[in-house]
Amino acid sequence: MAKIMNLDGTQQLDLTRGTVEQAYDRWAPVYDLVFGGVFAKGRQAAIAATNKIGGRVLEVGVGTGISLPLYAPNLRIFGTDISEAMLDKARQRVAEGKLKNVEGLAVMDAEKLEFPDNSFDVVMAQYVVTAVPNPEKALDEFARVLRPGGELIILTRVSADAGMRRFIEQKLQPVVRPLGFRTAEFAWSRYAKWLAGAPGIELAERRLIPPLGHFSLVRFRKVDVAKAA
Repeated sequence: MAKIMNLDGTQQLDLTRGTVEQAYDRWAPVYDLVFGGVFAKGRQAAIAATNKIGGRVLEVGVGTGISLPLYAPNLRIFGTDISEAMLDKARQRVAEGKLKNVEGLAVMDAEKLEFPDNSFDVVMAQYVVTAVPNPEKALDEFARVLRPGGELIILTRVSADAGMRRFIEQKLQPVVRPLGFRTAEFAWSRYAKWLAGAPGIELAERRLIPPLGHFSLVRFRKVDVAKAA
Protein backbone atom coordinates (compact mmCIF):
# COMPACT_ATOMS: atom_id res chain seq x y z
CA MET A 1 0.00 0.00 0.00
CA ALA A 2 1.28 3.44 -0.93
CA LYS A 3 2.15 5.93 1.80
CA ILE A 4 2.24 9.72 1.91
CA MET A 5 3.78 12.22 4.27
CA ASN A 6 1.68 14.59 6.32
CA LEU A 7 2.77 18.19 6.68
CA ASP A 8 4.04 17.33 10.16
CA GLY A 9 6.33 14.64 8.73
CA THR A 10 4.33 11.63 9.95
CA GLN A 11 3.21 8.86 7.62
CA GLN A 12 -0.31 7.69 7.01
CA LEU A 13 -1.85 5.12 4.70
CA ASP A 14 -2.95 6.48 1.37
CA LEU A 15 -5.33 5.32 -1.36
CA THR A 16 -4.59 2.20 -3.35
CA ARG A 17 -5.56 1.56 -6.95
CA GLY A 18 -8.05 -1.07 -5.80
CA THR A 19 -9.73 1.36 -3.40
CA VAL A 20 -10.14 3.94 -6.14
CA GLU A 21 -11.39 1.44 -8.71
CA GLN A 22 -13.98 0.00 -6.34
CA ALA A 23 -15.09 3.44 -5.21
CA TYR A 24 -15.74 4.68 -8.72
CA ASP A 25 -17.42 1.46 -9.78
CA ARG A 26 -19.87 2.20 -6.96
CA TRP A 27 -20.20 5.86 -8.00
CA ALA A 28 -20.95 5.00 -11.65
CA PRO A 29 -24.76 4.67 -11.42
CA VAL A 30 -25.24 7.98 -9.60
CA TYR A 31 -22.13 10.03 -10.46
CA ASP A 32 -23.82 12.40 -12.92
CA LEU A 33 -26.71 13.01 -10.54
CA VAL A 34 -24.48 13.71 -7.53
CA PHE A 35 -21.62 15.63 -9.16
CA GLY A 36 -22.94 16.79 -12.54
CA GLY A 37 -24.36 20.09 -11.34
CA VAL A 38 -21.85 20.69 -8.55
CA PHE A 39 -18.86 20.61 -10.88
CA ALA A 40 -20.57 22.08 -13.95
CA LYS A 41 -18.87 25.50 -13.89
CA GLY A 42 -15.42 24.00 -13.51
CA ARG A 43 -16.08 21.48 -16.26
CA GLN A 44 -17.26 24.20 -18.64
CA ALA A 45 -14.20 26.35 -17.92
CA ALA A 46 -11.82 23.46 -18.50
CA ILE A 47 -13.49 22.44 -21.75
CA ALA A 48 -13.51 26.05 -22.99
CA ALA A 49 -9.76 26.27 -22.39
CA THR A 50 -9.25 22.97 -24.22
CA ASN A 51 -11.38 23.97 -27.19
CA LYS A 52 -9.22 27.08 -27.69
CA ILE A 53 -6.12 24.92 -28.05
CA GLY A 54 -7.59 22.23 -30.28
CA GLY A 55 -5.86 19.16 -31.67
CA ARG A 56 -5.75 15.77 -30.00
CA VAL A 57 -6.98 15.59 -26.39
CA LEU A 58 -6.50 12.96 -23.69
CA GLU A 59 -9.04 13.12 -20.90
CA VAL A 60 -7.72 11.13 -17.95
CA GLY A 61 -10.50 10.13 -15.57
CA VAL A 62 -13.16 10.59 -18.23
CA GLY A 63 -15.64 8.81 -15.95
CA THR A 64 -19.16 8.61 -17.34
CA GLY A 65 -18.14 10.83 -20.25
CA ILE A 66 -20.12 13.79 -18.95
CA SER A 67 -17.62 16.19 -20.57
CA LEU A 68 -17.50 14.52 -23.98
CA PRO A 69 -20.44 16.33 -25.62
CA LEU A 70 -18.91 19.70 -24.66
CA TYR A 71 -15.74 19.36 -26.73
CA ALA A 72 -15.59 21.10 -30.10
CA PRO A 73 -16.35 18.62 -32.90
CA ASN A 74 -13.01 19.30 -34.61
CA LEU A 75 -11.05 17.95 -31.61
CA ARG A 76 -10.02 14.30 -31.37
CA ILE A 77 -10.68 12.88 -27.91
CA PHE A 78 -9.38 9.77 -26.18
CA GLY A 79 -10.73 9.03 -22.72
CA THR A 80 -9.28 6.80 -20.00
CA ASP A 81 -10.56 5.78 -16.59
CA ILE A 82 -9.71 3.28 -13.87
CA SER A 83 -13.33 2.11 -13.63
CA GLU A 84 -14.90 -0.16 -16.24
CA ALA A 85 -18.35 0.66 -14.86
CA MET A 86 -17.72 4.37 -15.45
CA LEU A 87 -16.52 3.69 -18.99
CA ASP A 88 -19.65 1.67 -19.76
CA LYS A 89 -21.61 4.85 -19.07
CA ALA A 90 -19.22 6.84 -21.25
CA ARG A 91 -19.56 4.38 -24.15
CA GLN A 92 -23.33 4.65 -23.92
CA ARG A 93 -23.07 8.45 -23.99
CA VAL A 94 -20.82 8.38 -27.06
CA ALA A 95 -23.17 6.04 -28.90
CA GLU A 96 -26.34 7.95 -28.02
CA GLY A 97 -24.75 11.31 -28.84
CA LYS A 98 -23.06 10.02 -32.01
CA LEU A 99 -19.84 11.66 -30.86
CA LYS A 100 -17.65 10.90 -33.84
CA ASN A 101 -14.73 12.94 -32.48
CA VAL A 102 -14.16 10.41 -29.68
CA GLU A 103 -11.29 8.19 -30.86
CA GLY A 104 -11.57 5.67 -28.06
CA LEU A 105 -12.22 4.89 -24.42
CA ALA A 106 -10.05 2.52 -22.38
CA VAL A 107 -9.40 1.34 -18.85
CA MET A 108 -6.01 2.73 -17.91
CA ASP A 109 -4.00 3.63 -14.84
CA ALA A 110 -3.30 7.38 -14.68
CA GLU A 111 0.17 6.58 -13.36
CA LYS A 112 0.98 4.25 -16.29
CA LEU A 113 -0.51 5.72 -19.43
CA GLU A 114 -0.22 3.41 -22.43
CA PHE A 115 0.73 6.08 -24.95
CA PRO A 116 4.05 7.13 -26.50
CA ASP A 117 5.74 10.36 -25.46
CA ASN A 118 4.39 13.57 -27.00
CA SER A 119 1.06 12.06 -28.12
CA PHE A 120 -1.45 14.80 -27.25
CA ASP A 121 -1.93 18.55 -27.65
CA VAL A 122 -3.96 18.70 -24.42
CA VAL A 123 -4.07 16.41 -21.41
CA MET A 124 -7.18 17.03 -19.34
CA ALA A 125 -7.66 15.69 -15.81
CA GLN A 126 -10.79 16.74 -13.95
CA TYR A 127 -10.81 15.99 -10.20
CA VAL A 128 -8.31 13.18 -10.78
CA VAL A 129 -5.06 14.25 -9.12
CA THR A 130 -6.44 13.96 -5.58
CA ALA A 131 -7.86 10.50 -6.32
CA VAL A 132 -4.77 8.61 -7.49
CA PRO A 133 -2.36 6.79 -5.14
CA ASN A 134 0.75 8.68 -6.34
CA PRO A 135 -0.27 12.13 -7.62
CA GLU A 136 3.21 13.31 -8.63
CA LYS A 137 3.74 10.16 -10.68
CA ALA A 138 0.45 10.78 -12.46
CA LEU A 139 1.42 14.39 -13.19
CA ASP A 140 4.74 13.16 -14.59
CA GLU A 141 2.84 10.82 -16.90
CA PHE A 142 0.52 13.59 -18.05
CA ALA A 143 3.56 15.72 -18.90
CA ARG A 144 5.27 12.83 -20.68
CA VAL A 145 2.46 12.21 -23.16
CA LEU A 146 1.95 15.94 -23.78
CA ARG A 147 3.44 17.41 -26.95
CA PRO A 148 5.80 20.40 -26.72
CA GLY A 149 3.69 23.53 -26.88
CA GLY A 150 0.68 21.67 -25.50
CA GLU A 151 -1.13 22.16 -22.22
CA LEU A 152 -1.92 20.06 -19.18
CA ILE A 153 -5.24 21.27 -17.80
CA ILE A 154 -6.36 20.07 -14.40
CA LEU A 155 -9.38 20.77 -12.25
CA THR A 156 -8.34 19.97 -8.73
CA ARG A 157 -9.03 20.48 -5.08
CA VAL A 158 -6.54 22.80 -3.38
CA SER A 159 -6.51 22.27 0.36
CA ALA A 160 -5.29 24.58 3.11
CA ASP A 161 -1.74 24.60 4.47
CA ALA A 162 -2.84 25.69 7.95
CA GLY A 163 -5.69 27.07 10.05
CA MET A 164 -9.21 25.86 10.84
CA ARG A 165 -9.91 24.73 7.28
CA ARG A 166 -6.78 22.56 7.41
CA PHE A 167 -7.96 21.06 10.72
CA ILE A 168 -11.40 20.24 9.30
CA GLU A 169 -9.93 18.73 6.14
CA GLN A 170 -7.68 16.47 8.19
CA LYS A 171 -10.62 15.27 10.28
CA LEU A 172 -12.69 14.54 7.15
CA GLN A 173 -9.96 12.62 5.36
CA PRO A 174 -10.53 9.16 6.93
CA VAL A 175 -14.24 9.51 6.11
CA VAL A 176 -13.88 10.41 2.44
CA ARG A 177 -10.95 8.15 1.53
CA PRO A 178 -13.21 5.07 1.00
CA LEU A 179 -15.25 7.24 -1.39
CA GLY A 180 -12.18 7.58 -3.64
CA PHE A 181 -10.80 11.02 -2.83
CA ARG A 182 -8.86 12.99 -0.24
CA THR A 183 -9.31 16.36 1.44
CA ALA A 184 -6.16 17.46 3.27
CA GLU A 185 -3.10 16.56 1.23
CA PHE A 186 -3.17 18.98 -1.67
CA ALA A 187 -2.21 22.49 -0.65
CA TRP A 188 -0.85 24.61 -3.49
CA SER A 189 2.65 24.13 -2.10
CA ARG A 190 2.51 20.50 -3.18
CA TYR A 191 1.65 21.40 -6.76
CA ALA A 192 4.33 24.09 -6.74
CA LYS A 193 6.92 21.58 -5.56
CA TRP A 194 6.02 19.24 -8.41
CA LEU A 195 6.22 22.10 -10.90
CA ALA A 196 9.67 23.13 -9.66
CA GLY A 197 10.96 19.63 -10.39
CA ALA A 198 9.20 19.13 -13.73
CA PRO A 199 11.60 20.00 -16.57
CA GLY A 200 10.05 21.92 -19.44
CA ILE A 201 6.74 22.60 -17.64
CA GLU A 202 5.60 26.10 -16.77
CA LEU A 203 2.50 27.50 -15.09
CA ALA A 204 0.20 29.22 -17.58
CA GLU A 205 -2.82 29.97 -15.36
CA ARG A 206 -4.35 29.24 -11.99
CA ARG A 207 -7.84 30.42 -11.05
CA LEU A 208 -10.41 29.57 -8.42
CA ILE A 209 -13.43 27.55 -9.48
CA PRO A 210 -16.73 26.92 -7.65
CA PRO A 211 -17.89 25.38 -5.40
CA LEU A 212 -16.73 27.32 -2.34
CA GLY A 213 -13.42 28.40 -3.87
CA HIS A 214 -11.77 25.15 -2.74
CA PHE A 215 -11.05 24.07 -6.31
CA SER A 216 -8.81 25.49 -9.00
CA LEU A 217 -8.45 25.32 -12.76
CA VAL A 218 -4.72 25.03 -13.42
CA ARG A 219 -3.07 25.17 -16.82
CA PHE A 220 0.49 23.97 -17.26
CA ARG A 221 2.30 24.46 -20.56
CA LYS A 222 4.99 22.18 -21.94
CA VAL A 223 7.75 24.36 -23.32
CA ASP A 224 8.67 23.78 -26.96
CA VAL A 225 12.44 23.73 -26.48
CA ALA A 226 13.18 24.04 -30.18
CA LYS A 227 11.12 27.22 -30.51
CA ALA A 228 12.45 28.60 -27.23
CA ALA A 229 16.00 28.22 -28.52
